[in-house]
Amino acid sequence: MAIKASVEEIEEDYGTFDAADFAASALSSAASLAAVIDHTLLKPEATRPQVIQLCKEAAEHHFACAMVNPVWVSVAVKELCGTGVPVGVVLGFPLGASLTSTKRQEAQALVKLGAHDLDMVLSVGLLKSGNLSAIERDIRAVAEVAHDNGAILKVILETCLLTVEEKLRASEVAINAGTDFLKTSTGFSTSGATVADVAILRGVAGARCGVKASGGIRTLEDTKAMLEAGANRIGASAGVKILQELFG
Repeated sequence: MAIKASVEEIEEDYGTFDAADFAASALSSAASLAAVIDHTLLKPEATRPQVIQLCKEAAEHHFACAMVNPVWVSVAVKELCGTGVPVGVVLGFPLGASLTSTKRQEAQALVKLGAHDLDMVLSVGLLKSGNLSAIERDIRAVAEVAHDNGAILKVILETCLLTVEEKLRASEVAINAGTDFLKTSTGFSTSGATVADVAILRGVAGARCGVKASGGIRTLEDTKAMLEAGANRIGASAGVKILQELFG
């Protein structure tokens, strides 16, 4: 697969995303900022009361979604019914090393339960083995399930484990396979989102799909930096705190 020579060349081919304008709009009010934050609770030890509290906060502030582990989707769907806030869920998480058939079946089960945002982990091992066709099939299998059921797909690249060339290749493959967002990180590997990685993903995406920055975003300053780098979705467990920082 050919790699574009530069971000400028990519943007010329695929349109541009005005990160500065988007960031200014998102940071203009608490409501605008909440609308781009996936309010997240993915700790393995998370309890039912904690998930319910997450959903109450998501409904109160009208976050982009409440992001939970698969076991809590039914609870979250019930709690958020009638609020207009969708349920997000991770799959193939956190390693991305499940069989494609397993990921597809998981996606089918999750959308049936009512999940709207599916955040899928890319198979890093396949990428590093150079098997791009297998990665594309893996992602497309889940993208088809998502789109056939009115859901959206975000593909987690786990950028901290990738070279620059791998980030470029993975981004292009994911877009070709039908992802709605490129996402930086699970938050469970060696590090999380960086400004540089968000810029790389946006450079490949142009205006073709969204970019979600996730992993280690804990402050308003972190959020602002990611938005200005090209993210149009933020994954964070500190969403309420970030909103409180916006206007003191």
